[in-house]
Amino acid sequence: MTDQAVDTGGVQLSVHPAADGQFLGRARELKGLLADIERAGLDTLAGRKAPRARVLLIAGRPGSGRTALAGELARRVSDRYPDGVLRVRLGEPDGTPVPVERAARELLTELGLPTPPGAAEDELTEALRTALAGRRTVLLLDDAAGAEQVDALLPDSPDSLVVAVSAGPLTGISDVRPCTLGGLDTKSALELLTRYTGSVRITVDPRAAESLVEVCQAQPAALMLAGGWLAFRPKAAVADLAKRLHAESDEPSPLGRVFRLAYDHLPAPAARILRLLSLAPAGLVDPHTASALAGCSVGAARTTLDDLVALGLLRAVPSPLPQYEVPGCLHALLRPLAETHDRPGELQLARARMLERTVRLLQSCRAITETDNPEAREKLQGLPRELRFPNPRAAAEWLEVRRPALLAAARLAVADGELDTLARRLMSQLVRAMVAHVGTQAAAPDLYGIHGLVLDVAERRELPREKAAALLNLGDLDARTGRTADALVRYRAALDAGREANDPYATGRAMESVGGAHQELGDHDRAADWFGRALAERLARDERADAARLYGRIATAHTYAGRYGEALRNWRAAVSGHRKNGDVAAQARALSELARVQEYAGRPEESLRTCQEAVEWARRAEDVRLQAALQLRLADTLEHLGDCAAARLHRGAAERMLGEEPQECPDGDPELEHDANACEIRSASVGD
Repeated sequence: MTDQAVDTGGVQLSVHPAADGQFLGRARELKGLLADIERAGLDTLAGRKAPRARVLLIAGRPGSGRTALAGELARRVSDRYPDGVLRVRLGEPDGTPVPVERAARELLTELGLPTPPGAAEDELTEALRTALAGRRTVLLLDDAAGAEQVDALLPDSPDSLVVAVSAGPLTGISDVRPCTLGGLDTKSALELLTRYTGSVRITVDPRAAESLVEVCQAQPAALMLAGGWLAFRPKAAVADLAKRLHAESDEPSPLGRVFRLAYDHLPAPAARILRLLSLAPAGLVDPHTASALAGCSVGAARTTLDDLVALGLLRAVPSPLPQYEVPGCLHALLRPLAETHDRPGELQLARARMLERTVRLLQSCRAITETDNPEAREKLQGLPRELRFPNPRAAAEWLEVRRPALLAAARLAVADGELDTLARRLMSQLVRAMVAHVGTQAAAPDLYGIHGLVLDVAERRELPREKAAALLNLGDLDARTGRTADALVRYRAALDAGREANDPYATGRAMESVGGAHQELGDHDRAADWFGRALAERLARDERADAARLYGRIATAHTYAGRYGEALRNWRAAVSGHRKNGDVAAQARALSELARVQEYAGRPEESLRTCQEAVEWARRAEDVRLQAALQLRLADTLEHLGDCAAARLHRGAAERMLGEEPQECPDGDPELEHDANACEIRSASVGD
C-alpha cells in the first residue's frame, strides 16, 4: 500500500491506510463459546425443556475486543440460525444505560414490525418475545450495563441464542455461560501490529515488538493505537515506542498510556477536533458535525476524520454517506481532556455550533421536498452550498443515515438544559423533516419521543403555549394507538395550558379533542357538550369553516346517542354553514349525513329528497367517490321504499363510477348484494 500525504491544520502527515477488519486471534475463546452452545443446559440436565434462549456472556474491559469477538461468534454460527442476527447497543458512549423500551423498539424495527408510539416497556418487550417465538435467531446485546436489561429482552424461544457483551457478570440470569477476555495471544497481537506497520519493522526487531505487546498487555485497542502511531512515523523504531510507553507511569491502563502518547503527538487542530468529538451525539460523527464542533470547513474536518481513522482513534461506519464512530473505550478518555483543555464556555459554544448546523441541515432537508413553493426555493438558495442537498432522495438518505444521531442530539440538548432555544428549534425542524420524508404515521414512534422532549422543555421553561402544543400532539398519538383514556388526560392538560397561555387555537383544539375522546369512549353526552363548548369558541371568533365542521361533530354525537331530532338540527346548521362558506364538497357530505339521520328517524321520503340534493352538490364538487357513495345510499333508500328497479339503476350507476361491472339483482329480492361498502359514509352511527 502506498502512503497518502494528508494536510491536517497545515501540518503534512504521512498516513498508511487503516488496517483491514479481518478478525484476529481468540481461537481458544471462540472454541469455548461454540462448545457452550452445544453443551446441555441446567434445565436439560434436570429433564425440563429450556424455557428461554441460551445466554452466552462475553465479559471484558472496554478495548479488549469484546464486541469484535461477539460479532465474529455471531458470524460463525449464523448458518445455524436462519432467521438472522439482531444487534442492539444497551449503553450510551458515556456509559449511560439505554432504556429497555428504546432497545426493544429498535429490535422490533429491525424485524420490520410496527412499534406503537408511546407504548410502555412491558408492551414492547412482550411484542418482541412474541415476534421471536419459534424463530432461530442470534440476539447480540452489546454494552449491557446489567442483568436487568438483558433479562427484559430475552426471547422465550429455546432455539434462539443471546450473546451479551458486558464489563462484568450478569448476576440474576440463570445458566449464563461466561467468557472473560484478557489480551490477545502474542502471535495475533504481532499480526495486528503488522497490519499497521508492515512486516519489516516487526521482523527486524521481534523482541522489541514483543515488548510493545507486553506493555500494551496485548489489548486490541491499545495495539491498534500503537500501530497507528508507528504508521504515522515510518522512521520511528518499535523499541522506541515500547520504551516511551514503559516510561509513562501516570496512566495505569495500557490503553490510557498509548492513547495519551498518540494524542500528544497530534497537531493542535486535530487534537482539538478529537477532544470535541466527545460531544458528538451517540458517538456518531459526520464531516458536518466535526466541522461545526471545531469551527472549521467541512473539507478540513473530513480530512482530519480520515486521519484519525488511520491512527485507530476513530472507526469508519459502513454507510452510504461518510460517517464515523468514536470507540466507546476512548470516550471516557476524551471527555476529561475536553474538560481540561477547553473552557466550559468553549464547550458550550461548540455544542451550540453543532446544534445550529444540524438545524440548518434539517431545514435544507425539508425544503428540498417543497420545490413547488417559491419561498422554500428562495430559502434553499440562500443556504451555503455545503448545506444544500442535490435532490430529495439524497436528503431522505441523509435523514435515514443520521436518524440515530439526530434523535440523540435532541435528547442531549434537552438534558443539557442550557441551550433550550436551540433544542426547541432542533426538535421543530426534526419533526418537519421526518413528516416531509417519512410521513406522520411511519415516523410516529420517533415523533412521540420528540414531543415528549418538547414537553419537558416547555415545563422547565414555563412555556404554556408550547406545553399545550406538545400535549395535543402526544394526545393525538395516544388516541391513534387506542390509548384513549391516556389521550383524554393529555387533552385536558392541554386545555389548561392553552387557557394559561391565552391561546384561542390551543383552547378550541383541546376542547374538540376532549369531545372526540369522550365519543371514542362511548360517552356521547359529554362528547356533544365539549363539541358545543368548542363551537362557542369558534363562533365567538367568527371562524365559520370550523364552526360548520363542529356542527357536524355535535350532530354525530347526538346520532350515536339516538337523539335524531338534535342531530337533524345540527346537520342542517352544518349544511347552512358550508353553503355560506362556499365549500361545495363539505356541503354535499353534510347533506349525505343529514339524509342518513332522516332515514334513521323513520323519514325515508325526506331522506330520498335530501340524498338527491346531495348527489347534485357532489356532482358540482366533482367528487366522483362521494357521488358513488350517495348513489348507493339512494339505492338502499329505494329498496326500503320497495322500488327495487330504481335501486338497481342507482347501484349500477355507482358501480360504473367506481369502474366496476354492474351486478345483477334477482327480481323481487330486496336485499341487493354489492361490493361498494368501502364508499359508504360511516361517521354517524355505530349500528350502521
